[in-house]
Amino acid sequence: MPIRSLHSIPLRLSVAPVLAALGLTACVDFGKPGTSSVSLPQEWKNAAGFKVAEPSRDLSRWWGRFGDPTLTRLVTTSLANNLDVETSMSRVRQARASRESEASSLLPTLSGSAGSSANTTMRDNAADSRSISYSTGLNASWEVDLFGKRRTSLLASSANINAAVENLHTVQSSLASEVALAYLDLRSSQARLQVVRDSLKSREETYQLTVWRQKAGQIDQLDLRQAETSLEQAKASIPSLEQSIAQAKNRLALLGGQTPGSFDGLLSSKGRDIPSPPSGLAVGIPADTVCQRPDVRSAAYQWVAAVYKTRAAKLERLPNLNLSGSLGINAATVGKVFNPQTATAGLVAGLSGPIFDAGRIRANIEIQTEAEEQALLAYSSSVLQALSDVEDALIACRRSGERIAVLERATVSAREASILAGQRYRAGVVDLVTVLDAQRTELGLEESLISARTDRSSAYVQLYKALGGGWSANS
Repeated sequence: MPIRSLHSIPLRLSVAPVLAALGLTACVDFGKPGTSSVSLPQEWKNAAGFKVAEPSRDLSRWWGRFGDPTLTRLVTTSLANNLDVETSMSRVRQARASRESEASSLLPTLSGSAGSSANTTMRDNAADSRSISYSTGLNASWEVDLFGKRRTSLLASSANINAAVENLHTVQSSLASEVALAYLDLRSSQARLQVVRDSLKSREETYQLTVWRQKAGQIDQLDLRQAETSLEQAKASIPSLEQSIAQAKNRLALLGGQTPGSFDGLLSSKGRDIPSPPSGLAVGIPADTVCQRPDVRSAAYQWVAAVYKTRAAKLERLPNLNLSGSLGINAATVGKVFNPQTATAGLVAGLSGPIFDAGRIRANIEIQTEAEEQALLAYSSSVLQALSDVEDALIACRRSGERIAVLERATVSAREASILAGQRYRAGVVDLVTVLDAQRTELGLEESLISARTDRSSAYVQLYKALGGGWSANS
């Protein structure tokens, strides 16, 4: 099958934007087009309210845009100490060493030798004479890359290095978002705990008033037990919230490569407000995301490496040119080792090629061709995943914002209703059930509002990650 340029391939798969960003359109020739079919939309379906502009500035180190120094410090510390990041960095170094090993095969090899030998002549079961000879030599060999097979393998190794670097960026991007989400969970639990404790104060006041009224004979035992039940229900949620807070702190310590409790001072001494997302964010267009996402770029590099490996497998059918040379010296005494008259030299050139290999080369070509197809499908899947991630995050950002607006109004009304119910109960206008219902409604809406604010901030974290924030191609 003839090798065709990328520009001649029917681009059913959206590879052109990524390969252009990677600088590969001019240096890579691809074989048959992939069977996968993915086309990039011109714009985001759910991007209403977001700026459509170059997003790289907004995405670079996005965690700082939440305006929370504690969050920034946690992310920075985690990126410097997380063990998964260290492992990915090791894989980058391994890929670079592999390329160096591959590059060495393009150069000749040179080896040296030195030795001596003794010969004894026997006559009538006795040693008649003994001679010693000395030898030194240099041997060189070189497999000439006649048809570019090794250079093609070297290009595959270079693509693997780039893929390893992008995998490192993917790990870093995921780590930053995980730290941010764990931090949001912590602040959410702390805020909910504070709301519950504030609610306990009003419930304790109601319970105490009920006790007095029951002693005065104004109400029966039922009202007293109802007030006590409401108070104990509120208290029962405190251990669960304290557990969530402790586990969130441990999670942040783990992500930061620290032992449990290392961040307790940092997380307890600062404000407990839930970080709010920035007011403006440029999301760009889908083509931007395809170029910015490190996982998509990694998949593209892995596909490029697979293409080069397939080409190298096909070049196995062509002959190899091997050159070898030797320079040797044999002398009877050490003093004559460096005498030019005792030197011998030789040069051999040989051309060899496969004649019968029982189908090994053909099978290897088929293996690499299928690996190339799998890499293309993996790239296609990464593009689809990127598009889906962004749309999901955009939907979450919009709907959580709408939910907050409704809950804020409802919470204000619930607070006022709870205050009025308490006042009227003290005045004897309403019964206890009305007060307890108002308190439960207020607490439920307060917690729902906190959850909605957390969800909105989390949605923005997911959006930053989905857009490739932090490690975009231009940042």
